[in-house]
Amino acid sequence: MSARVPVYDSGMLIALADRKAKAVALHEGLRRAPHRALVLGPVLAQVWRPQPALVHALSGVLKDCTVPQARTAEPPMRETKAGRPECLACATGPDLADWRRIGTALGRADLPAKKRPDAVDAWVALAAARHGSAVIFTTDPGDIQAYLEVLAPADVHVVAV
Repeated sequence: MSARVPVYDSGMLIALADRKAKAVALHEGLRRAPHRALVLGPVLAQVWRPQPALVHALSGVLKDCTVPQARTAEPPMRETKAGRPECLACATGPDLADWRRIGTALGRADLPAKKRPDAVDAWVALAAARHGSAVIFTTDPGDIQAYLEVLAPADVHVVAV
């Protein structure tokens, strides 16, 4: 796959729910990407609250995203003329080695001042790394970049929203 896999952190979901112009423009542009934007279950849980306006906004966003291994989520890959390809990174959950890598990243990351280790952010970084070629959309680029420096993926980029 030549296109980068878009990965959203909680800040990107909040920006989309708040209809921030940059986040909305980026999300709209990704609607035609072969791989739907990736939203990890823990990221969704950090943001989801039982408030009607938030539920409405996030439900609309999630139609264009995939939540890996969630039974009712949209499939990771969009349909093509040849059928629907599979995404192995989305189809396989984290294994013990992945959770160890997250723990290592939490312990070794040189986080920005006043920031504390965040397992969900580290998991976002690792999920992007597992996809090979990805871009993480975040409101905390320093945090995500610190985890990526420890994980050392070959081709993961960070875009501040």
